[in-house]
Amino acid sequence: MKHEWDVTPEKAREIQRRLSERVVTRSGLRKISFVGGADVSVKEDRGCAVCVVMKFPELEMVEEVMAEGRVRFPYIPGLLTFREGPLLLEAFAKLKKEPDVMIFDGQGIAHPLGLGLASHIGVVLGRPTVGCAKSRLVGEYREPGPDKGCASALVYRGRRVGSVVRTRAGVRPVFVSPGNQVGFDSSVSLVLDCARRYRLPEPTRAADTSSGGFMRALYSQGRNKNILTGGG
Repeated sequence: MKHEWDVTPEKAREIQRRLSERVVTRSGLRKISFVGGADVSVKEDRGCAVCVVMKFPELEMVEEVMAEGRVRFPYIPGLLTFREGPLLLEAFAKLKKEPDVMIFDGQGIAHPLGLGLASHIGVVLGRPTVGCAKSRLVGEYREPGPDKGCASALVYRGRRVGSVVRTRAGVRPVFVSPGNQVGFDSSVSLVLDCARRYRLPEPTRAADTSSGGFMRALYSQGRNKNILTGGG
C-alpha cells in the first residue's frame, strides 16, 4: 500500500494509525528458502540502505543491493520509517531474488502505534517481515534466561507485542516482534535460526556491515575531495 513520504510528523502519525490496522500477525510463512535482511545507516543528511538475500537455512549470500541518497525526514523517535523507508524501498526494488521473509534492524509491532519499521515496510510491500531490534522502544518484560533460545514476552499496555530473545549465551538479548504476515513464535524461531555466531541474525548483520562501511568510506572520501554537495 503506497502513501506519501514527504509529510509532517502529524500526518506521519496519521498514516501509521491507518496502516497499523492492516498488519497481520498470523504466520503466512510456509517453507522458507530465502531470507532477507535490511538495514540503513545515516550520517548527517545522507543515508545508505542495504538489502541482502541469503539462502536458508544455509545462510549463504545470494544477493546484495544498495540505495544511497538524501535523508529528508528529521530524526523523531517512533517515526523512523519516514526517515529510512524511501531508501529501503528503493533498495528492495533492485532485488532480482525476492526473499520469502525479510528481517529488519528495527521494530515490528513493538511500537507506540503498532507500526515500527518492519511492520510499516511489510504492509507497504504486502510481504512477510520481522523486526529484530537491538534495544527496546516500548513495553515491559522479565529478563530471559542466560542461555541461547531463552525468551520472555514483551508486553505493552496489557498486550503482547514481541519477545525478548537471548540469541547467544551470556550476551544482551534482542527485541523481536512480528512485522507483517508472521506470528510471534515464527518470528522468534527465524531470528534464532539466523543467529549463528553473533548476537544479531546474519542477514541484518550483513546489511548493517555493508551500509555502515559504505557511509564511512563516503564521508572519508568526502572530507578529502569535498564531494558531499548536492546529489541524492
